[in-house]
Amino acid sequence: MLRVKRVYDKPAKEDGWRVLVDRLWPRGMKKEAAKIDLWMKEVAPSDALRKSFCHDVNKWPEFQKRYRAELKQKKELLSELKKIEKEHRTLTLLFGAKDTEHNQAVVLAEVLKKSERIFPRADQQGSRETSQRNAPPNWPFRQLGSHLRL
Repeated sequence: MLRVKRVYDKPAKEDGWRVLVDRLWPRGMKKEAAKIDLWMKEVAPSDALRKSFCHDVNKWPEFQKRYRAELKQKKELLSELKKIEKEHRTLTLLFGAKDTEHNQAVVLAEVLKKSERIFPRADQQGSRETSQRNAPPNWPFRQLGSHLRL
């Protein structure tokens, strides 16, 4: 299960594995109080993108587009997040912004959920090889050794 939550909200048992996906440490937050299991600042938007967005809702569509493009270059980090979710059953992406609807964690969660539809977990729809055989001809798979990648 994938969740998105403000880092300033009280940690809960239901959060599972808590990953901070901000490039900067949250202002005024002590590490002990944050109860963060992992700080993955590498998956956060670049400094240039973060500064150009500046949490302006009018820039949200452009931010989403550009951040998704950045995430395409960070497949290893996305894979690591999916592995954490599988291992711990619940992964909570933490962010520091006040706006709970317009932030990088929301975009990242959407990308991770989309990747799950492209690569269903083996316990959901059979193996990846089976999924590839049953995929339509325009399905965006490439076979690389024993792994399937977009």
